[in-house]
Amino acid sequence: MVDFDIATLVLRVAVGMIFAAHGLQKLLGWWGGPGWKGWKGFIAYLGPKPGLFWASISLVAELGGGIALILGLLVPLAAAGLVAQTIVLLVRVHWPNGFWVGNGGIEFPLALGAGAFAVQLLGPGTWALDAALPIDVLYEPSVRWSILLVAVVGALVATLWPAPTPPAEAAEESVPTEASDGSAATDRAGE
Repeated sequence: MVDFDIATLVLRVAVGMIFAAHGLQKLLGWWGGPGWKGWKGFIAYLGPKPGLFWASISLVAELGGGIALILGLLVPLAAAGLVAQTIVLLVRVHWPNGFWVGNGGIEFPLALGAGAFAVQLLGPGTWALDAALPIDVLYEPSVRWSILLVAVVGALVATLWPAPTPPAEAAEESVPTEASDGSAATDRAGE
């Protein structure tokens, strides 16, 4: 059982650190990220309304979910949120770019989403805050799968929401893009 606990700890912390770092890019603009203003703009470009709501959900999923995975806190909720975040970014941003991450494709987010899904199914292991909390009900299979189902349905709503057609002038002025690392950037036309 010790090998299982070590494996889940390593998986949980590694996946959590990567998601938390991407969340910090989106919130604070660290490591070349877009910052909160840029992230809200990118979410608005993707189309789900209200943009502030979906940008906030996305940030809570990545930053909050990443930190929660690192700590092993409320893991079924955190991992489900990260799976949902991954679905949206895979379909809305990375899918059109093919498989390889060098082209902005699905390779890296697919691996992260698979890691979050694995943690969702396996649980956090013994070395986690959840092990000390009275939250066993979250780990009942029907509850864990229900949480995941709700998160996936939310992701599908965000994913299938039609993107607005930007006015011609606004489209020429600023076109948000997604960098290969998943962060948003803004390219100014004519600069």
